[in-house]
Amino acid sequence: MTDLKPITPLGAGAARIHTIGQVTISENPDRSMASLTTRKGKADAVRLVAKTALGLDLPGPGQSTISGDFTAWWTGPDQWMIDADHAQYELLAAHIAQAIGPVASVTEQTDGWCRFDLTGSGSVALLERLCPADVPTMQPGQATRTLLHHLGCFVICSTAGFSVLGPRSSAGSLHHALIEAAHSVA
Repeated sequence: MTDLKPITPLGAGAARIHTIGQVTISENPDRSMASLTTRKGKADAVRLVAKTALGLDLPGPGQSTISGDFTAWWTGPDQWMIDADHAQYELLAAHIAQAIGPVASVTEQTDGWCRFDLTGSGSVALLERLCPADVPTMQPGQATRTLLHHLGCFVICSTAGFSVLGPRSSAGSLHHALIEAAHSVA
């Protein structure tokens, strides 16, 4: 029998963490992700059920919310991405689908994305070098989809710093861009 071992998006057994100057870049593979899309005419029902069944307030455009175990951010009209701790919600999409019911479509997203958390005073300068988003004005609870380097990514601002989520298939390229930009602001 084959012994399978999970690997991070960067292909290692453990997450990579780099501190360069005033920025720490941490690979974060410990989050489960699921997309939530309302079905036609069911937006109000989805919001109500998300609040009652999950305790989750679904945010509006450009926003993210943290409610209990879940973080959600707006990805498009009547669409959100939701994440939670992987150890607690390994099957997040199934959990949400069961709670939400037939008013929305839920898809598993965990292995489609990579996540890098940026902390430190150089984080804004780093992101300014890589993306056109107005990062200096972002406040905790704001999120945007933008090109970062040459990849479609989400940038989420929290009290801890910024999270950058990009396609898992491009994790190495995204990581390289973040590291190079960190050296340029160090």
